[in-house]
Amino acid sequence: MALVIANIIGAGIFTTTGFQAADLGHPLYIFALWIVGGALALIGALCYAELGAMMPYAGGEYVYLRETYGSAAGFMSAFVSLVAGFSAPIAAASKSFVFYLGYFIPGLAIEEPVVWGLGAVDLTALFVVWGLVAIHARGVRVGVGFIDWMTLFKVAGIVLVILAAIFVGTGDVSNFSRVSASFYEMGRFDVLAAFGTSLIFVMFCFSGWNAAAYVAGEMENPQRHLPRALLIGTGIVLLLYLGLNAVYFLGASADQLAGQVEVGLVASRTLFGTRGVGLVTIVLCVSILASASAMTMAGPRVYYALGRDFTAFAPLSRTRADGAPGIALLVQGIVTSVILVSGRVDQIQQYAGFTLSLFAAFAVSCVIVLRVRRPDLQRPFRAWGYPWTPAIFLGVSVWMMFWALQGRPLESLLGLGTVLVGGLIFAVTAVRRQADTARPNQGR
Repeated sequence: MALVIANIIGAGIFTTTGFQAADLGHPLYIFALWIVGGALALIGALCYAELGAMMPYAGGEYVYLRETYGSAAGFMSAFVSLVAGFSAPIAAASKSFVFYLGYFIPGLAIEEPVVWGLGAVDLTALFVVWGLVAIHARGVRVGVGFIDWMTLFKVAGIVLVILAAIFVGTGDVSNFSRVSASFYEMGRFDVLAAFGTSLIFVMFCFSGWNAAAYVAGEMENPQRHLPRALLIGTGIVLLLYLGLNAVYFLGASADQLAGQVEVGLVASRTLFGTRGVGLVTIVLCVSILASASAMTMAGPRVYYALGRDFTAFAPLSRTRADGAPGIALLVQGIVTSVILVSGRVDQIQQYAGFTLSLFAAFAVSCVIVLRVRRPDLQRPFRAWGYPWTPAIFLGVSVWMMFWALQGRPLESLLGLGTVLVGGLIFAVTAVRRQADTARPNQGR
């Protein structure tokens, strides 16, 4: 449950409301976005709980898609997990962490080139990325303990911030009804595109709801504990997200939040003054760091499963004596570093959100396909409301991605391009594997 909460609550909730305010500009619509996103995440968690209890192995979507659609689908899922599923969110979280840390160290907010064409934000974020790699390379027990303590601090801190904003903050309730002037200039098509694009941001913020599925093979009694971890963890996060958005709009209007990365700072200055904003920033920094840490731990478990199935990627399945997948951690760190220096926080989040939504939809479809194709499989947990729950998830996901393509075509097409690259790599490795298999026969 701590892994789920730590994966979900990261940079997204502390940055994306500003992007939603810029695209949509209507506070009530923004709250509706978070409710819709939370409902989708809970439905997704139900479906993953069925799949995870049925196939309690490390790897998550990789295992589900491989067993349902074949090796090619599984491989592309693992490749997408490496690039967009974990590396991109870790990159976005690390950069967001530095932006908030800039409150205490103003020099960190500099994005102009300092060394090797990189600004202080990118350089510091790279240090954070490799610091987390070093922590998790020390062993599974060290990494889990680090996540547990940071998650406890994070949840307690967020709850205190919400309560403080309600009872002692100097907020303005009228902000909830103040709509950005640009909203009234938008046509129906513009509103739908903005809603779809903003929902991608929201789903990015909920993307860790499937985190526990990646470590199912390392859990005791996963058939019982995995569904609980997924559902309760996701439900807790939904409540915290709604509370945090209430804090933002108590402290600032949609116009004041629009386009801001550090929405927590913007709202806290009004709510708590100079002294209070420092304490709030500490909570936000720890929350973001905990999320990056949890993703740094969970991601290599997917590549580990990939390495066990494909000889060309066998090094990814190697673990140290303490259980840490060292090479997989190293590869993830390199990919994260490349993405980190390649784009802004909002660009990275939109790219990752679109790509993850696509493969989450594929994974949820496995529930329907396996119910039809393999009704004999033992299912310790069955998704509630089947077939309506997976059908709703798939329908809303397709609608959301369609409008995201209209609103953010570059980031969305890059997501589709990532899937295509994964397919090409699989095709090349499959051809080589067939050639290697054929050579001994030719010799005979």
